[in-house]
Amino acid sequence: MPKKTFFHLSKDKQDTLIQCAKREFSRVPLHEASIANIIKDAGISRGSFYQYFEEKEDLYYYLLNQSSQKNNERFIAALKEKNGDIFEAFIVSFQFMIQNHTNQEHKNFFRNVFLNMNYKTEKTFTNNLYEENLKNQLLPIISLMNTENLNIQGERELQHILKIIIAVTFDNLIQVFVKDLSYEEALKNYGEQMDLLKRGFKKI
Repeated sequence: MPKKTFFHLSKDKQDTLIQCAKREFSRVPLHEASIANIIKDAGISRGSFYQYFEEKEDLYYYLLNQSSQKNNERFIAALKEKNGDIFEAFIVSFQFMIQNHTNQEHKNFFRNVFLNMNYKTEKTFTNNLYEENLKNQLLPIISLMNTENLNIQGERELQHILKIIIAVTFDNLIQVFVKDLSYEEALKNYGEQMDLLKRGFKKI
């Protein structure tokens, strides 16, 4: 996370540093990224950088965390728009996340993220949904969900369903950026998998 001094900067200066960092992390993965390139692009000194962040890793994970929070906010908005339909909300959110795939910098940034994934990266990107406080993080989502058409028994199974859909969504995002899928192909694959989840796998 940024140091307090970062939040004392003007919004313009914060945005400039973040955009310069994203350009560098789009150029190369985290372990190859250069603080020197970031500060040169941003027009600040190395000393100033360390007043705002401990290391480049802190800046990198701050970028991922910001992206995760925005995705979560959009998902909640989609859930409200779709009257609590969890499947439709995920599809709308997935569409939004891959729309920026045509932006080369955006595409390169997430390709580097996904090709160099580790446990901390995955936790950050999925908004720490694998932690012990999963229930508290999902409460705002659960409260908006329409469960009448879901074949579940109790809140525990509802949490399991959410984790399964999140895992499927995350895998499809990886495929988009790693395999360079088109928007249409990515949406088709995701839609087919979501339909399978809605129908279930076993005949009764």
